Amino acid sequence: MSSNRDKYATLVDMSSALTFEIHHRLEGALARTGTMTTPHGTIERPAFIPVGTKATLKSLTPEQLEAVGAQAVLANAYHLYLRPGAEILDQAGGLNKFMNWKKPTFTDSGGFQVMSLGVGFKKVIDMDGSGLEKPLTKKERLAWIDNDGVTFKSHLDGSRHRFTPEISMQIQHQIGADITFAFDELTTLHDSYDYQVESLEERTHPWAVRSLVEHQRLNAERTHRPPQALFGVIQGANYEDLRRECSRYLGGMDFDGFGLGGALTKNNIGEIVSWMSEELPENKPRHMLGISEPDDIFACIENGADTFDCVSPARVGRNGALYTRDGRVNITNAKYKNEFTSFDISCDCYTCQNFTCAYLHHLFKGDELLSNTLATIHNERFIIRLVDDIRASVADGSFFDFKRSFLDRYYAKK
Repeated sequence: MSSNRDKYATLVDMSSALTFEIHHRLEGALARTGTMTTPHGTIERPAFIPVGTKATLKSLTPEQLEAVGAQAVLANAYHLYLRPGAEILDQAGGLNKFMNWKKPTFTDSGGFQVMSLGVGFKKVIDMDGSGLEKPLTKKERLAWIDNDGVTFKSHLDGSRHRFTPEISMQIQHQIGADITFAFDELTTLHDSYDYQVESLEERTHPWAVRSLVEHQRLNAERTHRPPQALFGVIQGANYEDLRRECSRYLGGMDFDGFGLGGALTKNNIGEIVSWMSEELPENKPRHMLGISEPDDIFACIENGADTFDCVSPARVGRNGALYTRDGRVNITNAKYKNEFTSFDISCDCYTCQNFTCAYLHHLFKGDELLSNTLATIHNERFIIRLVDDIRASVADGSFFDFKRSFLDRYYAKK
């Protein structure tokens, strides 16, 4: 298989924004393996894409990010627009040159950040559907939606800005990522069914059309840069009819792939992903937005997701929470103070190969910056290696056995 893949790579037309190939399908499920090739290289799927929000994964150099096995990185259009400004990245030659990253890149549309700043609720996505906080007051709100776009205040200095589908596309083309996302409205689990319908019909669907038109115009105009791919984003919350309707509508358009987004509940995440996968074109990639917990990863891959991203592995790592095959543990616990063994002897990451639990415990207790680096290296490597193992299990047909053995052990304490 590797020789065939190498041969395929040499035949890829690099003037194309994206090529997509399926290598294996899992019997009895929607999971598949394959490759997705961009101007900056090929991604073996399924794959976890680490998030480098501001053109950096916090505390890691690009070389360290590559060493944990990252095949690509996702940056955030909203944050890069505010600082240093999309025009700076354009002048630098694009995101890859700006951050010295030689592999594929993604940017999200900025819509999630605009909405999560306070368009309606302090807590925008709640994975179990409980605990939603009360709506923000007019004084607290930082974003206002209309059918043309979103007006918002910068969280940095309070300055007022405007995103429309066209502006989001212009920003993402200046940033220059290989894969971009259409501008859409992120709803919440608190929003009514009628509001979800209105959101799709009046905003997400029309904004997808406008994003695609502007994206195609920019690709034709900006021939001095590699062509960029555009993924449409599927919304519809927990409603099967809306998810399927949105998937059919966007699936009939000329997108290069699709983002599986929006508010949804954890207990039926696999089912929701299956609704979208069953309606979307088989020959185009599907990216799940904002997923990294092991049970969610298995559920999304089983039901057709190809790639996914999340800030969580790095974020929880910086707070001392480290992944193990037996679940997540907090390295700041007193029991690790005198434990002079590797944190995880089964892990091949730089952290576990070179440092003891006692040293990691000391770094966190002393608020040393190195604690962030070593914890992030381990957590990113853990999730990336897990997805690599899942990909291998889909290819050889052992997925369901691997899923059962891994999750039974990981969640045993719960």
